[in-house]
Amino acid sequence: MKRRSAWLRLAVSLALALLLSTTASLLSRAASEPPPASPTPAPGDEIIQFLNQTVVWYRQLAAQQQLVSEPSDVLFLNDNRRNADQVARFAFEFARTRAQALASQGNVEPPNAAASASTQYQRLAELASKTDLQLKQSQQELAGIRQKLASATGKKRRTLEATVAETESEVELVQARRDALRSMLQVSSASTTSKLAGGGLQAQVEELARTVPAAAEPSKEPASGAASASSGGSASGEPAPVALPPRQAVAPGVLALISELFTLRRKLGALDDNVGQTDSLSASLKAVRAPLVAKMRELTQKGDQLAAQPDSTDIAELAQQKKDVDSLTAEYKQLSASLVPLAKMSILLDLYRHSVNNWRNAVDGQYKAELKGLLLRLAGLGVILGVVLGVSELWRRAIYRYITDGRRRSQFLLIRRIVVWSLIAIIVAMAFASELGAITTFAGLLTAGIVVALQNVILAVAGYFFLIGKYGLRVGDRVQVAGITGDVVDIGVVRLHLMEVTGGTSPRPTGRVVAFPNSVVFQAGAGLFKPIPGTSFLWHEITLTLSPESDYGEVEKRLLDAVNKVYSEYRDRMEMQRRNMERSLRSTQMIALAPASRLRLTSSGLEVVIRYPVELGNAAEIDDRVTRELLKAIARDPSLHLLGAQIEAKSA
Repeated sequence: MKRRSAWLRLAVSLALALLLSTTASLLSRAASEPPPASPTPAPGDEIIQFLNQTVVWYRQLAAQQQLVSEPSDVLFLNDNRRNADQVARFAFEFARTRAQALASQGNVEPPNAAASASTQYQRLAELASKTDLQLKQSQQELAGIRQKLASATGKKRRTLEATVAETESEVELVQARRDALRSMLQVSSASTTSKLAGGGLQAQVEELARTVPAAAEPSKEPASGAASASSGGSASGEPAPVALPPRQAVAPGVLALISELFTLRRKLGALDDNVGQTDSLSASLKAVRAPLVAKMRELTQKGDQLAAQPDSTDIAELAQQKKDVDSLTAEYKQLSASLVPLAKMSILLDLYRHSVNNWRNAVDGQYKAELKGLLLRLAGLGVILGVVLGVSELWRRAIYRYITDGRRRSQFLLIRRIVVWSLIAIIVAMAFASELGAITTFAGLLTAGIVVALQNVILAVAGYFFLIGKYGLRVGDRVQVAGITGDVVDIGVVRLHLMEVTGGTSPRPTGRVVAFPNSVVFQAGAGLFKPIPGTSFLWHEITLTLSPESDYGEVEKRLLDAVNKVYSEYRDRMEMQRRNMERSLRSTQMIALAPASRLRLTSSGLEVVIRYPVELGNAAEIDDRVTRELLKAIARDPSLHLLGAQIEAKSA
């Protein structure tokens, strides 16, 4: 008995698994099978497609609102919104009227998905009912066997016990089948109810109407009827007009004009797409209206035929004619209720298309005006830059023609480049900038950052203009910078290069080049000594110590005559340098550049100091000749006794 019960349980499990797999296969096959193709869509499907297209077209108003940037755009958008609201209302009014007409005629076919779900649900329900009946019969049979088992004895009792065990297994199998079918039936029932509830044409129309606020309720027209529809107004529910977003008035620069052109180009593209969608909706409206117009013509012909029939005296025939006329009148009213909203939609779509075209023409005119303004501004900028470059070229030719000094020429060419490129940068920045205040702030912050980061370089560049000024340096000048004496070999924009020379009365090049930043002119402790422009001389001193018994007057006269003898050979050149000094320093009186002497008492004796100018380039040669002449003068007079002598370069 236990083995038999185990086999029965295994059979029940296999049967249950087979049942579940078969049911799942049926469900998947029913869901995956494509709907049967039909040559023409059902009337309900055509209406839903038309409403979907209308809803997509209506939602383009949100995109249009993003295009508003001018007062004229606000007018066009408000007009389009009123027309679009009316179009949506009339579209859903047509759909509601047509859905009611089709429902009354019984021509609305459920969608294929809903029909498939309904068929599947019916099959499962029938199978579940059969299983419930089978379970009830098995339970009744089991109850009867148990009643017999209560009074049975012996071999008959053992037989009934085996029968009870087998029947219980069958009841368990049937009960398992019933539970599985009920579980699937609950899921299928919920899905089918949802599909059937949303699958009706009227339900789908109302579901779409909830997505369009303007079409949530049937349209309520004012008493003027078609005139109001044509004007695009509505008695109630008119949307609030869109206000123009705040816009700051700025002077249009080149960049602002280019940005505005791109914006207008995008606006033109959006309006072109809008016109295309409107034309597509108009074509769909004509396709939906065509069969209704044909039906209306057919009804009109039937009405004319009924009216043309001769009058009859037969009561039955008159009753039949009245019935035909009433039926024709009812059908005519249904078609009229569907055609009138479509006719109003056609009028409003024409108005809407006309408004969008006017909007596009206005934007196109603005685009052309902005493009013309941009071209004129660029042409003006080109002319101004051409004038600046032309003046720069004339400036360059004037420099080469009238300035023969190479140093001055290079300085003026550098100034020309700085001025021209700075002017070009300012002109281009002002032409491309939309707000001078913004660019001024930006330039101020940028300049502050540059000054902080490049302050040493800027000081060096500023020092360059001091070095090349009126009393500036020239290549070849001997200067002293920070205790270093040398000849200038190069004056750059940032650095100054000197060829170092030795000190003393006979300086010679050391073979080294020393570089200083031009900012050295701003350093208080550096000390920059340079000759006056047009001069190149030094003052040398010769100190002679005489014995106490010497005639100081005669000695001073003879020594000064010896120095003047050498000085007379370059006196004219020194006088020219003095005149150059007077021309350069007009406010200062220059002393004569001539030898002079003075006496000085010291502990060692009487000192005669003779001070005389020498040319910078011939300083060593002049000192040598002066020394020889002094020695000759001392040798001619034995009474002159020298205790010591010293030659010193005192100043440059």
